[in-house]
Amino acid sequence: MRKNRKVSRLVAWLNRLKLKQKLRIMQICCVILPLLLTDSVVAAVIMHAEQQESLQEMRNIADSVEYTIMSYSAQLVNLMQDIYKNREVNEFISSTYVSPLDYYNRHLNFAKVSLFTLLMSNNDCSVVIYTDAEGVVNGGNFQRLEKAEREKWYQTFKGQDKEILLYADFAKVNWENRRTISFIRRMDYMGGGDQEAVLRLDWDYSDILRAIINAKYGSTVYVCEGDRILFSNEGKGGIYMPFETMSAATAAKAGAHKTIRMLDNSWDIYVMSQRNVAYEAVRKNMPLFCVLIFFNIFLPFALMNLINRSFTERLQELEAVLCRTKRDELYQLPGISGCDEISLLMRSYNEMAGRMNNLIQNEYKNRLKRQEQDIARQRAELLALHSQINPHFLFNALESIRMHSVIKMEYETADMVERLAVMQRQNVIWGNDYVTIEDEINFVKAYLELQKYRFGDRLCYEISDPSECGQYRLPRLTLVTFVENACVHGTEKKEAACWVFVRVSQDGDNLVLEVEDTGQGMPEEACRRLTGEMNEVNIEMLKESGSVGMLNAALRLKLFLDGQVEFEMDSETGAGTLVTIRIPLQVARRKRCPQAGEEGVEIC
Repeated sequence: MRKNRKVSRLVAWLNRLKLKQKLRIMQICCVILPLLLTDSVVAAVIMHAEQQESLQEMRNIADSVEYTIMSYSAQLVNLMQDIYKNREVNEFISSTYVSPLDYYNRHLNFAKVSLFTLLMSNNDCSVVIYTDAEGVVNGGNFQRLEKAEREKWYQTFKGQDKEILLYADFAKVNWENRRTISFIRRMDYMGGGDQEAVLRLDWDYSDILRAIINAKYGSTVYVCEGDRILFSNEGKGGIYMPFETMSAATAAKAGAHKTIRMLDNSWDIYVMSQRNVAYEAVRKNMPLFCVLIFFNIFLPFALMNLINRSFTERLQELEAVLCRTKRDELYQLPGISGCDEISLLMRSYNEMAGRMNNLIQNEYKNRLKRQEQDIARQRAELLALHSQINPHFLFNALESIRMHSVIKMEYETADMVERLAVMQRQNVIWGNDYVTIEDEINFVKAYLELQKYRFGDRLCYEISDPSECGQYRLPRLTLVTFVENACVHGTEKKEAACWVFVRVSQDGDNLVLEVEDTGQGMPEEACRRLTGEMNEVNIEMLKESGSVGMLNAALRLKLFLDGQVEFEMDSETGAGTLVTIRIPLQVARRKRCPQAGEEGVEIC
């Protein structure tokens, strides 16, 4: 039961997704992810093989270095054994010499008959025998033992109970410091006696280092005794440089490590990996990777995208047509192609839309009759509104004359009557209820001049030039209604001077009419309520309120502009009020006065 609920939730979630998203999920989960997993396994196998190959290569390098060192060491051990067991050598170093001349003569004779000189000529190494025999003179391959007693290598040899000592040091040899690696052993092959002799056989350090470098291994090689680096092919150091040390962290990074036994000593060979195995694997198998990526990722992705487009684009086209229906007609899909179920659905929709368009066309005439009746009713209502608003303005103008005559007792009444005559004369010459913005602005100027007689210096005004907007039409006495409201309700209750601004302009795709005053203003709640009433005004609302002011003008504008007008209002108590009327230019152009030779303009 729980499993069925989970499945139901999953199905419900999928039903909320668009078809394009479902296909994308199916593409990722059923194609891309399995292929990526398969390719990852193949790549991992290739990487592992490369790592094993690299590891085996480093092991081979370690074996090669071991062979080089051990073969050289074996030769030196054999040479050391030959010298150790040579009878003439043992007799020479154990003899007593009465004088340096005696030693010199016997040394010449020894060099002629002994194999020692032959052994030295066939090996690249340095051999010195230290002896305490009486009469031995320091020189060549034979030295007095007292010369070695102060050396560190001799003290180390004496301190260890070993038959042979392998010793590496950076010490002075022939008046210069250099790296030395030596075999040291006691010369006691002929038995004890009072004499003591020690054989020191120095390796040819340069020969071994050169052999390691010339091998041109693909990795860095270190041969270490403990943490001291004896040999390396990285090009650092040399025979005349002290031995360097290797840190434990560096040793831990070695790709291959091998320990070799040199007598009782242990030497470590470290081979460092000098290449990125992953990069090498990708570089070496690049053709294979390219083929896998093309057939397993790009090709499936491209095919799934094509299939996705085959589904989603046509369904989106059908959805767009369904959402974009006209008021009197249904759109039909052009150029339907294909033979699948979606194409069949699109063709069925076109057939349905054609039938419905025929039905709409049959009903259209009846609706036109109803619209004509509505227009006639609206015209009657406009005439009624017009008959209401004329006495309203006339009353306000006469009241201004009366108040001025009573308060001022001056003979300026003639000027006021003249202004009133201008207004009345314009009212008489208008042939219908619609005037241009230019004429409405002139009427506003006359009205404001008339009001200045009432308010004096308390009223100032500024009117912008309508310029190219002057030929657009408005219902007459609409703009002046908002100006009147700014004068009466804004200036009347304020002692200080009040400004009235009237602006006409184009803002993008809108014709903008603004009436602003710096008068008393109103509370925010009242401003918000009045703005809503102006945008939602209708005949029934006006009849209920009985108002003939701003709501009347707003309704006339809405009727004249087919409802395509927006009112905005911003007011602050004590600061003033701004009324903004926005009319789409496309609607305003249809209502403008026709110019000479212009066609297609609606004449009201």
